[in-house]
Amino acid sequence: MLLNWIFRKYPDPLDVGFWGKPTSTIDWCEENYVVSPFVAEWSNTITNSAFVALAMYVTWSAYYQRLEKRFVMIGIGLGTVGVGSWLFHMTLRYEYQLLDELPMIYATCIPAWSIFSEEKSVLGNRHQVPSMLRQLVIAAIVFGAAAILTIVYLVYRDPTIHQTAYAILNVIVVFSAGYLASKYVHDPLAKKNLRNTMTLSIVIFLTGYALWQLDVHFCSFWIFVRRRLLHLPLGVFLELHSWWHLLTGSGVYFYIVHLEYLRILTHGRSEQYTLAWRWKVFPELIHSSHSINTKYSLEFLGPYIEPTKTSKPEHTKSQ
Repeated sequence: MLLNWIFRKYPDPLDVGFWGKPTSTIDWCEENYVVSPFVAEWSNTITNSAFVALAMYVTWSAYYQRLEKRFVMIGIGLGTVGVGSWLFHMTLRYEYQLLDELPMIYATCIPAWSIFSEEKSVLGNRHQVPSMLRQLVIAAIVFGAAAILTIVYLVYRDPTIHQTAYAILNVIVVFSAGYLASKYVHDPLAKKNLRNTMTLSIVIFLTGYALWQLDVHFCSFWIFVRRRLLHLPLGVFLELHSWWHLLTGSGVYFYIVHLEYLRILTHGRSEQYTLAWRWKVFPELIHSSHSINTKYSLEFLGPYIEPTKTSKPEHTKSQ
C-alpha cells in the first residue's frame, strides 16, 4: 500500500491549471500539472532553486571577497534569471517567459561590457586609471544593442531570436576573455587555472545544452519511458530540461569565477587574492585578509592543503 502511494502512475496532464491556460510561446516536454495543480512544470520549476542558490552565493562571495561591484551585479543578474525561470515554468505565462529570457541577455551584457571596455594601457598596470568615457560609451553600445534586440523579440516573438543572440554574445565574451588571458597572463599556474575554469564552464554548459536538445527532439520517447516504466516520482529525474537548469547554473558559476580571476590578474591585483579550489573542484577567489576553513587546492584536482581556522590562504606567484 505504501509503495503504491509513493510510486504512482502519472495522471493525465491538464490543459488549464491554477495559473490558467498557458500563454507562453514555448511549452516544454514536461507534461503540465501532473505533479501539482499549482505548478505547471514541476521539475523545470524546482531545479531553478539551485540556480538561485548559486547566484546568491556568487553575489555574496563577490561582495565579501572585495571584488569589484560589476561582479556583484553579475550575480544579481544571474539570480534574476533563476527567479524569472522559476516563475515561467511554474505558470507558463508569457510575461514570466520574458522575465526568464530577457534577463539572460541583460545579465550577460555586464561581463560583455567589462571585457569590451578593457584598455591596453591599463591591463597589468595597477597605477593606470581606466577611461570613464570609454566605459560609458561601450556600456551604451552594449545595452543599446540589447534594447534593440528586446524590441525585435517582442515584435516577432520567435524564441530562436533570443537563443541565437544569447549564444553569440556568450561566444564573443568567451573568445575575448581567452585573448586577454593569452596576451596578458604569463604565470603557468594562473594560465592553467584560467583554462580549467573556462573549460569546465563550457563542458558543463554544452552537456546541459545536449540534454535540452534531446528533450526537444525525442519528447514522445521520454514521456513513454516516464509514464510506462518509471512512474512518479522517478519520472521527474528524466525531465531533461530540468538538468539544463542544474548544469547551466553550475557552468555559469565557473564562467563567472574565470572572469573574476582574469580581471584581478590583468589589473595587477593578483597578490591580494588566491584562487582556491574548495574540495579540489569548487573554485573561489579568496581575499588575502580572509582565511579558508575548508580543504582546498591551488589547482583543479590538485593536492589538498589543510587549513586551520586561523590560517591565511597560501599564495603563489600569479603574474
